[in-house]
Amino acid sequence: MRVVIALGGNAILQRGEPLECGVQRQNIRKAAESIAKIARDHQVILTHGNGPQVGLLALMNESYKEVTPYPLDALGAQTQGMIGFMFEQELRNQMPGRKVCTVSTQTLVDTSDAAFSDPDKFVGPVYSKEESEEMLKANPDWTIKADGEYFRRVVPSPQPQEILELPSLQHLISSGDITVICGGGGGVPVTRKEDGTLEGVEAVIDKDRASRVLAEGIEADAFIILSDVEAVATNFGQPDSKDIRCATPEAMDQFGFAAGSMGPKVEAATQFVRNGGKMAAIGSLEYAAEILTSDSGTVIRNDVADGVTYY
Repeated sequence: MRVVIALGGNAILQRGEPLECGVQRQNIRKAAESIAKIARDHQVILTHGNGPQVGLLALMNESYKEVTPYPLDALGAQTQGMIGFMFEQELRNQMPGRKVCTVSTQTLVDTSDAAFSDPDKFVGPVYSKEESEEMLKANPDWTIKADGEYFRRVVPSPQPQEILELPSLQHLISSGDITVICGGGGGVPVTRKEDGTLEGVEAVIDKDRASRVLAEGIEADAFIILSDVEAVATNFGQPDSKDIRCATPEAMDQFGFAAGSMGPKVEAATQFVRNGGKMAAIGSLEYAAEILTSDSGTVIRNDVADGVTYY
């Protein structure tokens, strides 16, 4: 089975953890253990988020005044290499002798996308209300929004239109025996100018939306989004909230999900199934193998008899 696994940036550097390389490496090692349980029996194409990492690089970027700050697209490319290197190494350690390859990718976006006037993609560390006010004073061009009980910087997250490396990825994946790491951070956002040349864009693409485009392009059998929650919850945080076990795309439409967090995950998963995918799922990294067998997480398929079931 060909499986696209999209791993959230917060699963690599969890909410509230120090943004240290050693912490990230430890979390990636644990993630690789879970992913290897699937990759030993199926072909895995792994994508990953980069919100905490690209935000950290932006902070480092701003602190060195001798050089003009690098744009977000360049920082996104840096995170692809850094996170990809760590995952490739840890997956090789988990699966000695197996082929693992990291590919840097670019994703085409439209600069007229509404996201550029209404940023909602969280990046970087979390702040208290007082800290966020201080960060805005120091960085007046930033936008900061509430993220649960904390506050974080938000940047534009335009819709992905095309993964430029898709033909190369199709060729690489056709061998059937290579675990591929690609699409990091949704890919480096680029636009094509009138003369056909490519140019980087200041944005961070949602990795779940880009992973859905990838999963469709390589005709994946399953598309799994892994995060730090065990299932998608209705009316999250409220007394009447329930964890969804299985649902059709149409059943998922009746629930409202937060635009900057669960919303894009549900959108990507349901769209994959609507466009012909056999199954998509959202769940915890810890239970990745169980999600693939529909024994954990929220599974989205077209053949759920009652439309939706709960745990």
